[in-house]
Amino acid sequence: MSSAAPDESVVPPDKHILTVQEALEPLYQKLEQDVETRLVEAAVEAGWSPYDALNAIDQLKRHSAIE
Repeated sequence: MSSAAPDESVVPPDKHILTVQEALEPLYQKLEQDVETRLVEAAVEAGWSPYDALNAIDQLKRHSAIE
């Protein structure tokens, strides 16, 4: 995995961020999108449809939220 570019890094506390969550959220969302894209690409390369891959990812997210 590539390292985050400076504009994607965690914002330091002296930049008027109210919470750690607000500082990390943009990076977390970018990483989550990158992971989902890679999962779909891998599934498509293995012969699955993008629709099936996205459904499987959604099921994994739901299952993981339950635990």
